[in-house]
Amino acid sequence: MSVGIRSIGVCVPENEVTNAQLVERFDTSDAWMRERLGIFSRRIAGPDEFTSDLALGALEDACKRAGTDPASIDLLICCTATPDHMIPAVAAMILRKAQIRGVPGFDVNAGGCAGGLFALDVGHKYMESGQYGRVAVVVADTVAQLNDPDDRTQHAIFGDGAACYLLEHCTDSPGIGRTLLGTDPERYDTALVERIDVDGQLNRFSGANVTRMDAKGVKDFALSVVPGFVDTVTESAGIGLDDVKLIVTHQANPTLVRNLVGLLGQPADKAVVVADRFGNTSGSSVVIALAEAERTGRLSPGDAVLLLGFGAGMSYAGTVVHWCGDANFPQREW
Repeated sequence: MSVGIRSIGVCVPENEVTNAQLVERFDTSDAWMRERLGIFSRRIAGPDEFTSDLALGALEDACKRAGTDPASIDLLICCTATPDHMIPAVAAMILRKAQIRGVPGFDVNAGGCAGGLFALDVGHKYMESGQYGRVAVVVADTVAQLNDPDDRTQHAIFGDGAACYLLEHCTDSPGIGRTLLGTDPERYDTALVERIDVDGQLNRFSGANVTRMDAKGVKDFALSVVPGFVDTVTESAGIGLDDVKLIVTHQANPTLVRNLVGLLGQPADKAVVVADRFGNTSGSSVVIALAEAERTGRLSPGDAVLLLGFGAGMSYAGTVVHWCGDANFPQREW
């Protein structure tokens, strides 16, 4: 059998930070953020809200939408670059908070924004092994906590959030296609997180984690490398880009998402945009966007959707997913 996405769960912080609030703190304007980035709001975790809290909420939401108990999963994978602690894995804390016993869990770190696709591929392969029948892949980050305190652009762009793919075997559908992965190490410095000590000096071992990002470099990468990569992904899937119902890409910012879809020669209504109100939530952004498409009726069983992720590394990934409905998932006693 193939592997399909049974459901997607989403969890974002309740705390909303609007453009107006940022204007009070930085030398910027609502017009600049809306016109340049396409963002008017973002969700930011509170001081007592951890990556594991958002991840748990996403897992519970995915299971609720599938009508199943979180304890029924066979494996939990968490993709994050902002763990609660360096060790143990955030997956262990999610399992603990969910009171799930006897289920293995581990973390993967795919370098931030590309994680929504890298993690899906990891979960897909574990499902294909035949050892697991239901795998939860949670992609969660509190990346806004890493913003440079003085960088107005980072505060305008980034938000916190989590999403969860619930994977099961499916029938009468190709389900999740082959995921292609790529990394360009020459662009390693385009987006990274450094540790800075109290004197503002680089410290490899301790100190505050602070994002360093070349926004123009990210844009150039997305618009120069990703289009050619899309051709490779669709060719591998045996499908034409015109036959794809939607293009769901990492939400670097709404303006870049729309520019990319246009550069691909596709109509604007194929784009899915959620960063306008959630900001760039790193790896979970593409998963949140996919959930938005399903919940607003833009996806129906049998539709093909192109998923794209790109971020620090610079790493990138893509796959074509054939959307499944309830009829595609065989009944199983859990």
